[in-house]
Amino acid sequence: MVVLVSLQVFMSVLSQREQQFLGSEQVLNNKLTELQKSLEEKNNSFEDFKKTDQVLLNQKLEADLKDIKTGYSGLIGTYESLVDLRGEKKLYAKVDSLFAQALNQLSENNYASATATIKNLEAEIKKEQEKRALAAAAAVPVATGNSGSTGTVKTDNGEFRTNIISADLRTTKVVVDTASPSDCADNCPVLPLATFAQRSGAFAAINGPYFCPATYPACANKKNSFDTLMMNKNKTYFNSGNNVYSSVPAAIFSTTSRFVRQSSEWGRDTGIDSVIAGQPLLVFNGQSMFGGDGDPKKSGKGTRAFIGATDNTVYIGLVYNVTVAEMANVIAAKGIKNAINLDSGGSIAMWNNGRYLAGPGRDLPFGIMLVRR
Repeated sequence: MVVLVSLQVFMSVLSQREQQFLGSEQVLNNKLTELQKSLEEKNNSFEDFKKTDQVLLNQKLEADLKDIKTGYSGLIGTYESLVDLRGEKKLYAKVDSLFAQALNQLSENNYASATATIKNLEAEIKKEQEKRALAAAAAVPVATGNSGSTGTVKTDNGEFRTNIISADLRTTKVVVDTASPSDCADNCPVLPLATFAQRSGAFAAINGPYFCPATYPACANKKNSFDTLMMNKNKTYFNSGNNVYSSVPAAIFSTTSRFVRQSSEWGRDTGIDSVIAGQPLLVFNGQSMFGGDGDPKKSGKGTRAFIGATDNTVYIGLVYNVTVAEMANVIAAKGIKNAINLDSGGSIAMWNNGRYLAGPGRDLPFGIMLVRR
């Protein structure tokens, strides 16, 4: 740009006659001095322009983009929580109204008001979630058979209701049934947990780790997919390639159990019954491992699911009206040696001997089964 400016200024300053006498050193020196002065003036003007109009404009655009991103991200996260409430077969008029209000404010670039509305919306959703969690805890169905137990566990954070099914891995297999026969990136098939359980001949089942529900806006191009490592009952590894260096914890089951802090610590052995990667790691070697990570989805109260083990005993279960961090403490207090977190919210489902103990929630791309050997 400076070269173009210098050429234009140079040609405008020199007259035709003067161009004929470019050989004159005096004329050339004079014109070069004028040119240098003109260039300095233009460059100073250009620098002033950068320091004022353009920079201020860029700063405003940057601030606007930040406001848009903050508002959009907050609304998307809140919408996913709202979807989970709707997934429990109940529409909540007040939160629907607040959500529509936030959308309208964002569309009018009223970011401050939208942020305030989203905070109100999040507070209303949290109250509804806690109300439902308390109701679920007060009506815990009992698992049948000698493998099921309900009870209350006392921790430093309070007392919490649990519903846990246990089994001996020497007589029970932990297997994963998947709706897709292999990797799936988008529009993946899903089934109710009961269907997985019945076709696998399971006596108990629970929902698996996190996946990307089709109803979430962020999942528009990866509907019902998941990206963690998993081996299903047909010995097929899912997402093997993109988990070579994965830091997501994993549980490995055969006639005994093994938990690793990172999926990358595990190979691709098919001589075991299942591999299930999920996060966060709740308990490791008897110690509670998760105290929170700032994710509002993990810090809200609700019914939460886990899979754990102590040597050759496996546990699948629900803890009611807890955050993920509180569930980690509950599991450790129960004396379960290792455990990982499973999906919650609208995905929660636990099945035992022909009936749901929780759910059914949304249809799932996979389910964790307990099957007799």
